[in-house]
Amino acid sequence: MKNTVIIFLIFTSIAIGQNKFITKTGTINFEASVPSFERVAATNNSATAIINSENGELAVLAFVKAFRFENALMEEHFNENYAESDKFPKATFKGKILDFIFDNLNGTTNLLVQGDLEFHNETKHFAQIPISLKLKNNKIYLSGRFSVLASDFKIKIPKIVQTKVSNTVEVVFNFELYKKQ
Repeated sequence: MKNTVIIFLIFTSIAIGQNKFITKTGTINFEASVPSFERVAATNNSATAIINSENGELAVLAFVKAFRFENALMEEHFNENYAESDKFPKATFKGKILDFIFDNLNGTTNLLVQGDLEFHNETKHFAQIPISLKLKNNKIYLSGRFSVLASDFKIKIPKIVQTKVSNTVEVVFNFELYKKQ
């Protein structure tokens, strides 16, 4: 309940009385594969993201159980043994797009975002995540990629599978945000 209230406050603090762009169908992919072994990758197509177009504040919310794997057993193991998604159901990012000026979004603009990623009840600060922004037809297209270590979020990979699952997790995100009226 406490986490739900905090998430609600994050989203409403960016949203109230300000110009915002939003999506509830953002895509987040992650991969922790190791060469020569089964692919360890998942996709979430229901991430929520909000950009405050006045100051570049960015908030993202993804429900952990919404990540889909090619292998159902792998998905079950991810939720039960690694992410513990019943205990920690959400992943959030709250940050700011550096040097963001809405009126300068013509064509594709490459910028940096900094902020805090919370997952598995652990928070990691990112000083510079490269992103690409584009304004087209009154929508903001936001994409980027970064790497995290599972160990930074106290995700323990059992020794028996350490050679099959990478501690380094590549994350790719794509959001098509529309102006909220």
